[in-house]
Amino acid sequence: MAIKTKPTDEFRDHISTVDEQGKRIWVYPKKPKGKLYDYRKYVSYLLLAFLFAGPFIKINGLPLLMLNVVERKFVIFGVLFWPQDFFILVIAFLALVVFIILFTVVYGRIFCGWVCPQTIFLEMVFRRIEYLIEGDYTKQRALDKMPWNKEKILKKGAKTAVFLLISFMISNLFLAYVIGVEELQKIIMEGPANHLVGFGTLLAFTGVFYWVFAYFREQVCTIVCPYGRLQGVMQDKKTVVVAYDYGRGEPRGKLRKGQERTEGDCIDCYQCVQVCPTGIDIRNGAQQLECINCTACIDACNDIMRMIDKPEGLIRYESVEAIETGKKWTFFTSRVMGYTAVLFILLTALTTLLLTRNDAEATILRTPGQLYQTTEDGHIKNLYNISVINKTNHDMPLTLKLENKQGTISVIGNKLVLPAQGIVEGVFFTELATAELSGLNSEIVIGVYHGDELITTTETKFLGPGK
Repeated sequence: MAIKTKPTDEFRDHISTVDEQGKRIWVYPKKPKGKLYDYRKYVSYLLLAFLFAGPFIKINGLPLLMLNVVERKFVIFGVLFWPQDFFILVIAFLALVVFIILFTVVYGRIFCGWVCPQTIFLEMVFRRIEYLIEGDYTKQRALDKMPWNKEKILKKGAKTAVFLLISFMISNLFLAYVIGVEELQKIIMEGPANHLVGFGTLLAFTGVFYWVFAYFREQVCTIVCPYGRLQGVMQDKKTVVVAYDYGRGEPRGKLRKGQERTEGDCIDCYQCVQVCPTGIDIRNGAQQLECINCTACIDACNDIMRMIDKPEGLIRYESVEAIETGKKWTFFTSRVMGYTAVLFILLTALTTLLLTRNDAEATILRTPGQLYQTTEDGHIKNLYNISVINKTNHDMPLTLKLENKQGTISVIGNKLVLPAQGIVEGVFFTELATAELSGLNSEIVIGVYHGDELITTTETKFLGPGK
């Protein structure tokens, strides 16, 4: 009978890709294969198609997603947001964070292994190109060790050229999400000389992406990404992770033909270690810092189990508690229900704010330094400045009306025409009869109309002589 031997925690004292002298250990993962890897490919290619199509998808004439930090203009699912909508973006961001936490509490780092752009680009694009040009892990290691000859120059040169080309494409994609496809096309068509800043940004991000995917690689997940560091706080023994069933697998022992096996099901073949893209041994224990739940080790182990006629699932999606006790995993825990309640509240607040959000937002203030004026018929006039922001993708001719008082509004100069995704500013007089005044400062409400449609209202003060 196999003896349950829980792995020690020595591996938690250091990162798997750094040796005792502090030097990086380069990871040469074996090319993965298997059912779960195929599923990951389908998910990855679907997400990549959506990512590259995103800037070209329009909703009501607006891009699906644009994060223009320079102009402080953000478009999310075809809805335009300005700095005045910052509180909505904050609530949306909080909802996203809580969702990620909730997902991590229940399902661990599936996001990292299946959805994260870093993992998708590295494992499903750059690493697959590397396998195609340099071969599998043994050939890659041999190529790096050999002196510079014709074969090495050709292969390394070809890989570098392809990596730079893809990095340049990703850089263009990134810029399209920031400034929009139209502005990016203008940079391309009018040439680098007319857009030095834009072209310089493209080259800079090309260099960054190339360095990340060609050299830094898995270090992003273990050193830079805060999500990987926080997983230890968010996960507990009830979290479903990629885990090794040490109760079934230990003690390990090589498979010997013709001998009765007294060890556990793990034959110490190291296939799970060889396919790991972050260089860890999943048998050391679950919830390792470097583990991104990519499932490569599950496929590798299941393949070996089928070869030796043993049940699959020695490495599988499971909670630590279930591995330790043999109890069935439970979904609804107090933490899950608590996070779910918070997420529901945030989503309700976000939905309410989006449904009650106006298409335009106006700011009306009395012109500084101007006193009220008295007309010939005894009415009182105040001068105001107005600024209106358009949150839609169509022009709006505007008219102003008093909502709570009887009086007139006259715009000085040209009519107010609010451009699509733009801002219009103007100056106007508001005239009231003295009977409408309630003191030195009277509260007035001004409605901003597009035709007969009330777009927004704003309150301001009307200065008068008092009573």
